[in-house]
Formats: sequence, C-alpha cells, structure tokens
Amino acid sequence: MARSFMLLALAVAVVGCAPVDNTASTASASPAASTACTKEQLKLLNPGKLTIGTDKPAFEPWFKNDDPANGQGFESAVAFAVAGELGFDRSEVQWATVKFDSAFAPGEKQFDFDINQVSITPQRAEAVDFSKGYYTVKQAVVAVEGGKYAEAKTLAELKNAKIGVQVGTTSLAAVQGIIKPTAEPNVYNEQIDAVNALKNNQVDALVVDLPTAFYVTAAQVENSKIVGQFSSTGGAPEEFGLVMEKGSPLKPCVDKAVDALKSKGELAKIEQQWLGSAAGAPELK
Repeated sequence: MARSFMLLALAVAVVGCAPVDNTASTASASPAASTACTKEQLKLLNPGKLTIGTDKPAFEPWFKNDDPANGQGFESAVAFAVAGELGFDRSEVQWATVKFDSAFAPGEKQFDFDINQVSITPQRAEAVDFSKGYYTVKQAVVAVEGGKYAEAKTLAELKNAKIGVQVGTTSLAAVQGIIKPTAEPNVYNEQIDAVNALKNNQVDALVVDLPTAFYVTAAQVENSKIVGQFSSTGGAPEEFGLVMEKGSPLKPCVDKAVDALKSKGELAKIEQQWLGSAAGAPELK
C-alpha cells in the first residue's frame, strides 16, 4: 500500500512538472501543470547557474573538508544529485555561504535552494518554502565518558543536566520540549561553540542530530560517547528539507527531483555511503 502511494505521488509530481501541452485546454491547466522543469526554463538567481547555499564551516558528515563543492559528504552529494535531476552538471553549480538561521528567515534569498540540515517545521514554512524531505533525522545526546550523565538510559535521567545546544535548531526545541531540563540549556550561536563547551566541561551533555553526534564523538571531543538517540517530535518524523524563497517557482521541480532520487534508490545509497555509521545508538525513552 505504501509503495503504491509513493508511485502515485511520483506520477503526480512528474505530471505537475511537465512542459505544457499546447493542445490541452488552457481552462483545465493548473499552475503546477504549467511549470516546466527543463533547465533552460527554470527561474534562477543567476541565469545558467544553480546557486546552492550552506553555512561555513560546513561540518562532517554532511560535508568533507569544509568544501561543499567537492561532492563529498551526505548533503554535498544530495545537492549535486538534485542538481543533476534538474539538468545541471557540476560546472553549472555554484555555492553561496549562508548562515544557518538566515536560510529560513523571511525575505529575499541569495540562493536557489539551501541545504544545511534545516528541519521542516510549520513555523519556518511560514517564511520559506521547503522541498519534500530528503532525510529523516533523530536527535542525540553526547556526553564525556565517565561523566554524571554518560550512562543515562532515559530522558528523565537528563532532567538535572546542564545541556549545550545551538540556537535556532530543532535540537534546542527538543531539549526544551522533550527533555525539559530543570536548568535552562546553554545556548550557543554556533555549533562548534556548543561542542567546545562539552569539551571544556562547561556543560554536562550536548544535543545535536544523530549523524553529527557520531562525528562529534569520532573527531571533535575525545573520550565522548553517544548516550542515546530520541525523536524530537511526538507525531510525524522530523525531516530535513531543501530551503527556497517563499513562493519560489522552483519548488515543484525540486520536489520532482527529490521524488525521483527516492524512487530510484539514490537517496538511500547516498545515506548509506555517508551516514551508514549513524545506526545503533540506544533509544532514550
């Protein structure tokens, strides 16, 4: 049943992004049906170039060597795969530096789409358009081995922890809405500042998305461990989406590209290649 629904959704997306058939009645044509997804007909920030935004530094495992343009890391690979579905080769893709919280703030954008672990939320969707989700994410708690909360088995055990988290993230919302610690979390403007706070014992634990937690424990904070993972929502799974300016004419075509990558199994392959290690962390209830 789920497979049939996905194929039906893909078929609708393909029809919605097909060039207009001039023999069809204009009275029956919807706005989506009149959207052409060929590269030459896309409305772009810079003609002939697809401009993709992300933050700097660009951290692993989402990007490699702080270089989004090298095609390495999960989000770099996803971005180029979407670009390919839209008809662009690598020479026709350019990258723009965009601060995380600026990506989904109201106003004009200096990118065609942004990719930066931005979770789709109703509040953010009031200011920007999101693509269909390209990754389902969970949150994770990281602590230093031997620390007071390193062996926590439940979210309730973290109530009295001093937690570090980046501002404007769904990780912060998860701390406030799911863990609900007795002390206000330490909130940092940049993720690296939150990581350094854990490294310097200024906080008891760090909350980030799960793949980032694996990178923190592997490369950023010695003798640290993933305490566990948990869902940041009580209902639908949290998903990352590509961010576009509100009302972007690219949205139907970007959605079509994401659907195509899912249908062909390409997103799953990219996830396995770059985030395959992000499985097996214990669940915190």
